[in-house]
Amino acid sequence: MDHLLLLFPLLGLATSSIPFAQKGFWDFSMDDAQAVAPEEEEASGIFPTSGGAEAEDVFPFFPGLCPFGCHCQLRVVQCSDLGLKEVPKELSPDTSLLDLQNNQITELRKDDFKGLHHLYALVLVNNKISKIHPKAFSPLHKLQKLYISKNNLVEIPPNLPSSLVELRIHDNRIKKISKDVFNGLNSMNCIEMGGNPLENSGFEPGAFDGLKLNYLRISEAKLTGIPKDLPETLHELHLDHNKIQAIELEDLISYSKLYRLGLGHNNIRMIENGSLAFLPILRELHLDNNKLSRVPPGLPDLKFLQVVYLHSNNITKIGVNEFCPIGFGVKRASYHGISLFGNPVPYWEVQPATFRCATDRLAIQFGNYKK
Repeated sequence: MDHLLLLFPLLGLATSSIPFAQKGFWDFSMDDAQAVAPEEEEASGIFPTSGGAEAEDVFPFFPGLCPFGCHCQLRVVQCSDLGLKEVPKELSPDTSLLDLQNNQITELRKDDFKGLHHLYALVLVNNKISKIHPKAFSPLHKLQKLYISKNNLVEIPPNLPSSLVELRIHDNRIKKISKDVFNGLNSMNCIEMGGNPLENSGFEPGAFDGLKLNYLRISEAKLTGIPKDLPETLHELHLDHNKIQAIELEDLISYSKLYRLGLGHNNIRMIENGSLAFLPILRELHLDNNKLSRVPPGLPDLKFLQVVYLHSNNITKIGVNEFCPIGFGVKRASYHGISLFGNPVPYWEVQPATFRCATDRLAIQFGNYKK
């Protein structure tokens, strides 16, 4: 994991308003499993927008207020990997980013963040936190990013700041998402809660009411189906590494704004005909490492679909009209990625015209099948 010290210079950069991007998250695996480039770190929006180099004069940092052993620079306080058992004191009231990851903190108390009214990002990843006082986050009126993954939490922390934009709480012990836990979080854009023992029954009805999320990941959980009543505003939904067995007709009916759907590494055997028709602007569909015996029906009608992962399934036959619409002049985006390797389909029997709407032959990935 990259240290924040490497990222300090970003605080002084003048940036424009950048939409949420998944790339740049520090502590959970990327889809492409590649290291994140510095410019992607900047694009992720982890740091608050600065007014340029002169901003340091507008918001002076108090160099005398730096906890022992920590590194303090440009309103960033880095106290990671110090064996801390509690949140340190003597924090500058102008602190924008507080990094406490990789410590031994077990509890967040009422006054731990007292006076930190300018805190923008709080990193608590990889501690031993199991208890959070109901008013622990009360002083954090400007907190936008809370990263509290890899702890021992059994529930979503209560009374999260209404200013919160991103919550990453994966790899905890959360089994239940109660109805009111996200109340008032009208600015929330992204939630990452994978790696928790969540079952479908763990979501109380209305748990996501009022949220206008763009991004939601509930991977590496115990879901047997797509959860109900997720935010209709979602652009990305990642449910990979679960136990989902089928996609039924109405599972996706409310998510017409999705452009990326991740369902890889499940037990999906069947996708009901017409299910994908509810996703008119879908661009990426990840169904790799499932138990599909055929190409999902309805792909030719998805005019914006460009990437389809179907590798490592049980597909034995591919028809000439499985991916592309019938006839000439039918307008649709070209595929630039279709993966079909790891299936028992005789690839030499697949007609070249099957991929007539792909950019080129390099966009198609076949491979030998091994039992």
